Amino acid sequence: MEFSSKIKSAAALVAAGALVMTLSGCSSTDSGKTSSEGGKTTLKFAAFEGGYGTEVWDKVVAAYEKQNPDVDVDMTISKTINEEIAPGMKAGDYPDVVYYSTGQKSGFTETLLSEGAVMKINDVFDMKVPGEDVTVKDKLLPGLLGGTATNPLGGEDTYLAPLFFAPNGLVYNKKLLADNGWEVPTTWDEMFALGDAARAKGIALFTYPVAGYFDSALPSLIANAGGADLWSDIANYKEGAWDTDGAKKALETVSKLVSSDYLLSSTVGNANKENFVKNQQAILDGTAIFMPNGNWIVNEMKDAPRTDGFEWGVIPAPAFEKGGERYAFSFVENIWIPAQAKNADAAKDFIAFLYSDEAVDIFASAGAAQPVDGAAEKAIAAASDPGVKAFFDMMNAEGVSAVAGGPLAKTVEGASFKDSVYVAIDSVASGKKSLDEWSADIKTTTDKLREAK
Repeated sequence: MEFSSKIKSAAALVAAGALVMTLSGCSSTDSGKTSSEGGKTTLKFAAFEGGYGTEVWDKVVAAYEKQNPDVDVDMTISKTINEEIAPGMKAGDYPDVVYYSTGQKSGFTETLLSEGAVMKINDVFDMKVPGEDVTVKDKLLPGLLGGTATNPLGGEDTYLAPLFFAPNGLVYNKKLLADNGWEVPTTWDEMFALGDAARAKGIALFTYPVAGYFDSALPSLIANAGGADLWSDIANYKEGAWDTDGAKKALETVSKLVSSDYLLSSTVGNANKENFVKNQQAILDGTAIFMPNGNWIVNEMKDAPRTDGFEWGVIPAPAFEKGGERYAFSFVENIWIPAQAKNADAAKDFIAFLYSDEAVDIFASAGAAQPVDGAAEKAIAAASDPGVKAFFDMMNAEGVSAVAGGPLAKTVEGASFKDSVYVAIDSVASGKKSLDEWSADIKTTTDKLREAK
């Protein structure tokens, strides 16, 4: 099965609503207001600075402005963009378009959705892509529209435009394994045997940037242990899902993986937004073997020092038995328009442009694959670092299936799926929380979320 076919399969899962983050709340209303100065429209664009870097957005903005000389794009891009724009938004100063995905620890996008502060953009997908004779809807991979990835408040209204697919897996240095004569593990028994051999040489089996990165690793483990349906049950807070053998096996495996026997000792101390790169650097330095991450890591660490001959490798989470199922996770990243945007028409036009062949080529040059036919292949072809190709090769590997999406997102005071399931892994790793305590907390949180309206 080609990568594009697997991504289409993931898109179908997304559209089915079983594996994607959904939210509840009141709907917003469209705003057609525009503002301009000196005959030109100033489009305020707030973007999260992710692993694809800033240069790619500079190029996309320049291309859009060239095509639209009557529009100036005022772009603010930052790793903490949500914190930077929140005060202004509270004071009534809204950006016109925002690239900041759901599933972040801040819950920024989810909160705005639940408050009716995100505009419905149904009409964007019926617009023709600027400069092309095709609609946005027709360029997107089948199955993306109409599900909860784009319609997170339920019903027929679309609020989020799907911008990127980001394959995730366990990254490692191919040369480190080759130099030591170690095989790439395909099962968890093989993984922990490798960890024992590595420990004897002073090398840790595992590290993670921050505990939040388990939001791609743990769903894969759960799907490997109990099938994609089990992850669907957990994502939808189905009663008893965490009591299944598959869920128990996944939590036990993570607990063992982050124990002192296998985890790089400095991981928890550096697992924060200030120092997470130090944990990522451990893979390049050869002090740890595996780390959960997405395809953006290749660009994010492109200028970091590394051991001679370093070569990116990536695998899906190991199976629980020889020849068992293996799932690789893909994020769907979002772009959206605040309900109070002053330049809604220009914002919609800008989003439509992001699906143009010109924009797809620019994004692909940074390793970013959009949910349109051929985008992944372009990202592979354009990549200067073969590490980008490694992520798509993983998705294309024999016996690997795609899984996507996060849990139903509900606003319940004192009950956060992300905190209880993912962030708590720091406490498990440091020994502050036992496996049984972690599991009990997850069930308590799930019960509260399931019961919430």
